[in-house]
Amino acid sequence: MAQTRNPWSVRKSDPLEQLAQDVAAVLKSMGGSAHQAVVVDCVAALKRQRGESVTGDLAARIVEVFEHYRDLFFRPFGEGSMRWALAPGAA
Repeated sequence: MAQTRNPWSVRKSDPLEQLAQDVAAVLKSMGGSAHQAVVVDCVAALKRQRGESVTGDLAARIVEVFEHYRDLFFRPFGEGSMRWALAPGAA
């Protein structure tokens, strides 16, 4: 497993873990799965609502989160698909 810490016990200094929380919240609000582009758009909206800046590398950072936390996120339609989902029991 690639995960080293639980993103739900996030530390303020670790932006990857905060982003993992945002991604999980978006997927949960979408019924557990969504297309990668929708996740990026929704996470950007969440960040803007909190008054945070949205950088041009957000999509790449979200893909990094998906890959880093493969025990929390998976591709329900297999590798190569752009759809991501919460792993059963991850929410």
